[in-house]
Amino acid sequence: MNSSNGLLDRIGLFSQTRWPWLLIAILSAGLVLIAHNVFQVWLYMKPCEQCVYIRFAFLCMTFGCLFTLAWPKALICRLIAYVCGVYGAIYGIMCSVKLSDIHHAIHSDDLDALFGMQGCSLEPHYPFGLPLEKWAPDWFLPTGDCGYDNSDVPMGTVLSPLQESIIQMYSDAGGWYLIPSMKFMSMAQCCLLGFIVALAIYAILFVGDMKHVAGSKKAA
Repeated sequence: MNSSNGLLDRIGLFSQTRWPWLLIAILSAGLVLIAHNVFQVWLYMKPCEQCVYIRFAFLCMTFGCLFTLAWPKALICRLIAYVCGVYGAIYGIMCSVKLSDIHHAIHSDDLDALFGMQGCSLEPHYPFGLPLEKWAPDWFLPTGDCGYDNSDVPMGTVLSPLQESIIQMYSDAGGWYLIPSMKFMSMAQCCLLGFIVALAIYAILFVGDMKHVAGSKKAA
């Protein structure tokens, strides 16, 4: 019991430094940058409705970290980070599950899998009524169909050998996969795993943080 309490106290102390929040911010913002600059711009994969929602979810996590990066020892700032982070992770899980279901239905040999499946819209509706698709359309306006993550290269585009080989690899696999040759882990499944891991990290940090805060109050 003492060893577990000691571990929670160390986690609580760690949560009051900038390091965990900097790591979360870099990973969350980095994934959004990769999705836009690499897959959308460089590989011509158009983002779907659920894709841009997933971007929003990662940015919610990033936004919360800004407060703790500025004032890591302020409890209110850490609470804001927890709320934004948990909200972003849960919202991302919901969008990833929906995208995964659509992807499975579209690529399934069972035609009944498509029955009752709700597709994607090109008019997104973000939480809190945020018009992100108007503020940054290149980042948050969906232009693709859910479940179809193949490259749509404009006519006349001259591709580099590296671009061509990567696009061909995903084309042969029928879409984006972590391991294309095995069709292992679709983009939606990778995002789902990432959000689940993020939610677990937030939970561990929060428990350790609250344990340390409670212990500090008792000591005082």
